[in-house]
Amino acid sequence: MTDAFPLDGRGVVVTGGSRGIGAAVVRLALEQGADVVFGYHSGEERARALAEELSAAHPGRRCTPLRVDVADAADAGRFAATALDRLDRFDALVNNAGVTRDTLFARMAPRQWHEVIGTNLDSMYTVTKPLLMPLVKQRSGAVVNIASSSGLHGIPGQTAYSAAKAGVVGFTKALAKEVGSRGVTVNAVAPGLIETDMTAAIPEDKADFLKSLIPGHAFGTPEDVAHLVCFLASERARYITGQAIEIAGGLVV
Repeated sequence: MTDAFPLDGRGVVVTGGSRGIGAAVVRLALEQGADVVFGYHSGEERARALAEELSAAHPGRRCTPLRVDVADAADAGRFAATALDRLDRFDALVNNAGVTRDTLFARMAPRQWHEVIGTNLDSMYTVTKPLLMPLVKQRSGAVVNIASSSGLHGIPGQTAYSAAKAGVVGFTKALAKEVGSRGVTVNAVAPGLIETDMTAAIPEDKADFLKSLIPGHAFGTPEDVAHLVCFLASERARYITGQAIEIAGGLVV
């Protein structure tokens, strides 16, 4: 394994992998030598285009898109089984799928709450449960969960999202203690303001104000997050577990 290929020969599963941070993780994992299965909920054309592009760019590596509703236990179970079937080996799970339905709590409809909790937090159970035991049995591997600065600090207008992502952090720390003796690491990455579809919807004047709170006066990129995720998914991070690592450019929320 050369320095440029820390994921050489490893099998990686990524949820929410067709765009934003997820797509950056898929792209970098392929570049670093992994075979990847990634999930998507909508945008089949975009997902298949990404897989075709990366398969062509990395001959001999596999990049497989699979549709999944991570909030549905049965669908997540089917996704996990198919992912394992498509990979020669399985070494790392990246739980990235997530949605926001931002609104003040007083105005929040029950469907908004349940959609955010279902996709962001329930998926920690529905996806991780069927994929954890293969890692435990082989006594090696990594689970990387995408949390958020919102889950660490709380953001007005994001009570459901903050609650879900705080839950991801607690899930990460507890599971790390359960499976650490089996050689499996479990960590969370908590991005701050990253250039994705979510931040693209922020009005320009508000975006400028938020950038003024960041020492570098800029939002991060999906690639910034992907480098940390792929590091945690590699053998290089074998002695790091139970951590929630914020990647927010020094933003004080």
